[in-house]
Amino acid sequence: MIDETAEEIAAMQTHSSSVVAVKATRALTELLEREYATVEEYLRTLERNGTVLRRANPSHASLQNAVREVVHQVEDAEPDTVEEALSLTETAIQDVVARVESGKRRAAENAVEYLSDGEAILTHDFSSTVIEALELATDQGMTFDIYVTEARPRYIGRKTARRLAPIEGIDVTLITDSAHGHYLPECSRVLIGMDCIVDDYLYNRVGTFPIASTAGQLEVPVTVLGSAAKLVTEGFVFENEYRTPVEVMAEPADGFKIENPAYDATPVDLLDSVITDEGKKSL
Repeated sequence: MIDETAEEIAAMQTHSSSVVAVKATRALTELLEREYATVEEYLRTLERNGTVLRRANPSHASLQNAVREVVHQVEDAEPDTVEEALSLTETAIQDVVARVESGKRRAAENAVEYLSDGEAILTHDFSSTVIEALELATDQGMTFDIYVTEARPRYIGRKTARRLAPIEGIDVTLITDSAHGHYLPECSRVLIGMDCIVDDYLYNRVGTFPIASTAGQLEVPVTVLGSAAKLVTEGFVFENEYRTPVEVMAEPADGFKIENPAYDATPVDLLDSVITDEGKKSL
């Protein structure tokens, strides 16, 4: 289960960073079913498998923090027996998963307060927190026109469009990434999720930076949603991921190279606000 989860994360079959963090953390439950001769053997196994999961995607701050937190909780408790170590691990997994999920939920709930009925909104990539916020808002009777970029080259935005389309009160239009400048003048805001904010940069799906730059030129506010755990002040260095060139062009490159970065860095001064489970933060 741990190896399979690591492979899935590395292949980015799951796109929401919060979902990835929960999936990786829950994968550690596999260790509870094995037998260990000593506490030291178990702790080494926990650390090794935690590292496997974290290395699956070094760019996901929420994944890094969640898995590291489970390992640290168990190690810091200094268990005397294997049984105690297993019990501590199970409790830590439940605690971390609950905090990730509740943080996402509260961020979505907080966002509803700042949305207005009838807004036209542009969103990019796939964010489960953005989708949940829009679902909660429509439950309160609000309606929205949502422009969704495709998020090429993997077309992750198509997944967002499919998730939003059945929701009563939401009118969805899927657009190419490069068309964002054409539709932004019709929008009252850009609403996006985040992989993480480190120092003075928002790291999110590639294409976020040009959207935020265009929005700034057109004076369309950019609102970012996510758990406060994704606001990283220390102990994490973002590592971009470069995906396979096949996602960009199926046939071999002849005489040129292809680069396919998964994320870009958007200066936070291009953002209007960040809404987390702790409330709205102006930047």
